[in-house]
Amino acid sequence: MVRLGIPVIGVTDVPRAVAFWTAALNLVASREWESETWRTLDHADGSGRALGLMRSTSPAEPRPRIHLDLYADTREEQQSEIDRLIGLGARTVAWDLYPPEPDFVVLADPDGNIFCVVDLSRAPSGGDGATS
Repeated sequence: MVRLGIPVIGVTDVPRAVAFWTAALNLVASREWESETWRTLDHADGSGRALGLMRSTSPAEPRPRIHLDLYADTREEQQSEIDRLIGLGARTVAWDLYPPEPDFVVLADPDGNIFCVVDLSRAPSGGDGATS
């Protein structure tokens, strides 16, 4: 039986991506799965793998069909996390597909990979995790 593994992000600079995503999500770089083209990031509490980073030569998609949603519990926490992530190297994205009164903000990591920071207190689902 097959099971879902971890999300994998294509990046042009693996060490830079490791630095960004470990700081962004409080992850640790695993030594178990490490090469010049691949790095596995684990949960800092030891509960398992969280994210894969794979060197890629293709450019980041401006409107990816699959992306990461990062959750914040309140609008204040969302803004605080956005500020922190920008300080780590993320950038805001001019997103023309926002709905009226969006519960999410679109950012890009240092490689240009799109992700969202979602305020669960304003999510249409009422905070049950359904998002953008």
